[in-house]
Amino acid sequence: MDDELEQLIAEAVLLEKNVARLYSLFKEAFPEDADFWDRLADEEKNHAALIRTVKDFFLTIGLVPSGLFTAPREELKRSNAKIGALIERYRSTPPSRREAFLAAVDIEETAGEIHYQKYMSGESIARIDDIFKELNEADKDHAARIRSYMAEHRLGS
Repeated sequence: MDDELEQLIAEAVLLEKNVARLYSLFKEAFPEDADFWDRLADEEKNHAALIRTVKDFFLTIGLVPSGLFTAPREELKRSNAKIGALIERYRSTPPSRREAFLAAVDIEETAGEIHYQKYMSGESIARIDDIFKELNEADKDHAARIRSYMAEHRLGS
């Protein structure tokens, strides 16, 4: 496998895992929203597992979902660093409830997450794209779901 693609995939998996870790912190900090954060954290873990499946299975047979890995690795690295810093900060000083939601919206609009969302909602080029999207059908558009939850619970936007 191409070394650059392998590093890109590793960075994408790390991004999904980091987002899941952050949402798990929010789950612990805000019991009133625990189910919401838990569901999102699980979905982020699922995204990481799906991306690993691309590496472990699809790439070994020469199939790559078209457009899945379009975010430059440096952008993913910056996003991972940003999320890592938030995790460290929020471990010692939890955010306000509103700040947690705003941070989540911001994260869902970072390079890797926005590229992932564009791929999941874009047109399929090959059958492999359809298969990958079907596996992830229920786990998409987190930013819109977070905003909707914020509005429903009057947390501002």
